[in-house]
Amino acid sequence: MKGRPTDPEGARDRKAEHIALSLQAGMQSDRNPFDDYVFEHEALPELDFAEIDTRARFLGKPLAAPLLISSMTGGTDAATAINRNLALGAEQARIALAVGSQRKALEDPAHAASFRIRDAAPTIPLLANLGAVQLNYGFGLEACEAAVRMIDADALVFHLNPLQEAIQPEGQRNFAGLLAKMEAVAARLSVPVVVKEVGSGITRETAWALAGRGLRLIDVAGMGGTSWARIEGRRADNDDLGAIFADWGLPTPESIRQVRAVPGVTLIGSGGIRSGLDAAKALALGADLVGMAAPFLAPALDAPESVAAKAERIIHELKIAMFCLGARTLDDLKRARIVRR
Repeated sequence: MKGRPTDPEGARDRKAEHIALSLQAGMQSDRNPFDDYVFEHEALPELDFAEIDTRARFLGKPLAAPLLISSMTGGTDAATAINRNLALGAEQARIALAVGSQRKALEDPAHAASFRIRDAAPTIPLLANLGAVQLNYGFGLEACEAAVRMIDADALVFHLNPLQEAIQPEGQRNFAGLLAKMEAVAARLSVPVVVKEVGSGITRETAWALAGRGLRLIDVAGMGGTSWARIEGRRADNDDLGAIFADWGLPTPESIRQVRAVPGVTLIGSGGIRSGLDAAKALALGADLVGMAAPFLAPALDAPESVAAKAERIIHELKIAMFCLGARTLDDLKRARIVRR
């Protein structure tokens, strides 16, 4: 990785701080936007619960349910155990997994071990991750391929985080020209590219722009979950700034609704999804896959079995929602009537 910039954070371990702050009270959105939506209950589902089928496919691989453990961490000592527990648990539950930003591992290979989890998750979809803004700070196709090879990934996530970078003390804020650069990488990369926000959502217009450049795997990651404004505000000793922008962005249900209007897009719904019921709502609103991060962090600090148990509980909750809608399959769920309160 010749010519890569050194990490500007100096002695601070940004990734370790992110983990610690994510576990603190007050770092989540004040309300869950999925609470604004309700299903029309089916009192006579004419369905055997045992027949409910949540199986799905993503990136050509089978899943027990359309569930992705979204990007969380990597590049710090604590992340090694977290990512391994996530990988073992996701493999057991047969759901997909994305790692956190691999930037530090590309700048310093000593951090790569915290990401190398393919041996623990040999059959599930595994997603690599880099900030799209890094394409303006020395990274290109070579770095992207290196991130993919590092974990034998099935896809590469480019995350978009302008709000986080704007508040982050060591933020990188040149987002000019990224659409064309992502398109150029995606055209030559050995695996598909997913474009993902980190908590402020993606609009219909942005999705159209992405799809028009061949970037058709989109994770909306809307407002409603972890507030990176609050986390970076705390790191910057500026809680007031974090509070001002804590609820900035498009709520996840609205972002899903807008992006679903763009044809040919594979849509991942994430941001504030905390249960199988929230997942059912996201799928009914138009998501093809559902991403969750914060609900898996505490289990990942415990053991792989805790991660698997959390996933299995979410899938069970999803099945209960489907049962009460008379939805035997995910296609049936997508036709369920869901209304805003």
